[in-house]
Amino acid sequence: MSKPVLTIWYNTRCPVCDDGIVRQKRRLIEAIKAGQIAFRDINAEPSALAGYGVSLEDIRRRLHAIDADGELLVGADVAIAVWLRTPGEGWLAALFGNRAALPLTRYAYDRFADLLYAWNRRKGRW
Repeated sequence: MSKPVLTIWYNTRCPVCDDGIVRQKRRLIEAIKAGQIAFRDINAEPSALAGYGVSLEDIRRRLHAIDADGELLVGADVAIAVWLRTPGEGWLAALFGNRAALPLTRYAYDRFADLLYAWNRRKGRW
């Protein structure tokens, strides 16, 4: 099997994150079966991205992914990369990932991620 085009690390202990990934997995079932996309639980591999200088807490705070070229994607850029590969969701990538919208998309994603991370910490979801 070839290397995935996109490997996404996420926090399964966050119910919002986990639900979102479960939804995407259902939509990407063929790409997952073909080995093109992989979803990985960072809690099972806490040092998986240490070589990129990324900590467990960084990944609990924001989605992280590695593309086929070995490049690190973070936050909104991961969401856009997933939308590009998800049937029927390319329009989301075009809307939120275009040159004009991308800075605002990243800002909004980061603020939401900060709130979600704080909520998970308060709830003790580690």
